Amino acid sequence: MLLELPDGKQMTEIDDLTKAQIVKMILEKQTEKALEKLSEFYHVTSPQIVVGTIKGKRRTVYALYIPKERKIYALNSEIFFNPFVVLHEYYHHIRSKLGVHRGSERNANKFAQEFIDAYKKIVGMVDGT
Repeated sequence: MLLELPDGKQMTEIDDLTKAQIVKMILEKQTEKALEKLSEFYHVTSPQIVVGTIKGKRRTVYALYIPKERKIYALNSEIFFNPFVVLHEYYHHIRSKLGVHRGSERNANKFAQEFIDAYKKIVGMVDGT
């Protein structure tokens, strides 16, 4: 998935090996390191990820990105290590930092799924499956 910058240009897509490495870091409980690596690629500050809930959203979401705070709030610490949820919320972070915040949920799901698919593909190649 290419992200469009505010000036209309598109950013280069991350290769599958790097996507797989990001997912692996999250699974290995190195979520902050994974977010830092992604943020370097997208040239944005890394969001903070914390355990906490937002009033009115306590039981309806696993995680939530708050642009003004640059924080991803996770329902519990297990969510820190769920690549799909973390990458979904990270998508909201980069979209808000790039000044484009529309079509978010579907595109955030697609963004996260691309990382998961790349991980499965790379792991499959290594395992020979």
